Amino acid sequence: MFSRLKSAARILLKGDPKKKHRNPIPAITDEEVAEIKQFFPREKFFIFGHARSGTTLLMRLVRLHPDVHCNYQAHFFTRHPLLKSLVNTPDAEEWLTRKSNRWNQGRDLSPLVLRAAADVILERDAAREGKSIVGDKSPSSTIHGQAVRDMHAVYPDAKLVYIVRDGRDVLTSERFRNFVEESKFLTADDKRILSDLRTDSAPFSDGRRSIFTETFIRRVASGWVANLHETEDEARRLFGEYYFGMRYEDLLSTPFDEMTKLWTFLGAKKISKSLANDIQAEMSSNPDEEWQAQRNGDISSFLPKGQAGNWSRLFTARDKAVFKEVAGEMLVKWKYEKDLNW
Repeated sequence: MFSRLKSAARILLKGDPKKKHRNPIPAITDEEVAEIKQFFPREKFFIFGHARSGTTLLMRLVRLHPDVHCNYQAHFFTRHPLLKSLVNTPDAEEWLTRKSNRWNQGRDLSPLVLRAAADVILERDAAREGKSIVGDKSPSSTIHGQAVRDMHAVYPDAKLVYIVRDGRDVLTSERFRNFVEESKFLTADDKRILSDLRTDSAPFSDGRRSIFTETFIRRVASGWVANLHETEDEARRLFGEYYFGMRYEDLLSTPFDEMTKLWTFLGAKKISKSLANDIQAEMSSNPDEEWQAQRNGDISSFLPKGQAGNWSRLFTARDKAVFKEVAGEMLVKWKYEKDLNW
């Protein structure tokens, strides 16, 4: 009673102090998952992968199955402001934990609010398509392991699919993406390279000149390493058998086999051999290549899109040395190279 009187007096004299930070958002419980699945019963999955690693192609292929729907890029967990921003304020915490709120049963309602918001977005789309399994693909290039932890806090029952691409091709694809878009992030050195490439592309095709700056190689390569390391480690730790890792290059070389494995993992019931034809038809088109050609055709035509090994004709000896220094061990780990002698 005395404590309440002191608090009331303090508010009367100084006003109600605003809380500056909210407490950590609790993870959803098993009981809450069971409750919410009564309203949103479809099985969920999320496709992660570093940008330029084939997440879009994988999304287009996975939804060919009559049971599976996938759309893009909600970025629930992979790009700020993130799903948790819906409740990540002191005011939201106060509302959702208020003792006079008899709906919360003495617990923070935040994880249920987050789960319900994401579920309705996912299932609304899947219901229109008549699909029983639904997922989102969102590249995860900057948040890495935290994206996995945030996903698990809301969807411990969902499945995580992670697609990896040779970091040298990721680097090359990212470079041309920036060139085609003439990104505002291009430096003065980048712009000089772009101008010279437009004038005469030959020196950039035979190892005499690099399309990269050393700063760009180090930044993208280190981000690729961090993404692979953190994402896989956290995915295996938190999701266990609900985690599926795959390589983009394997998807290109044996697409039906890889998709059969993935659909089986997701719980799709029947995988018809006729889907092999659907896969080939889908892979024969490249909307991203068409878009880049429309945007900046003279640059985009320099690099075949979506192929494995583009880096090999563009890397100079210096490019190889820098990339090897930053990311060589990760290439070996994911079996892109047997050792560092490449």
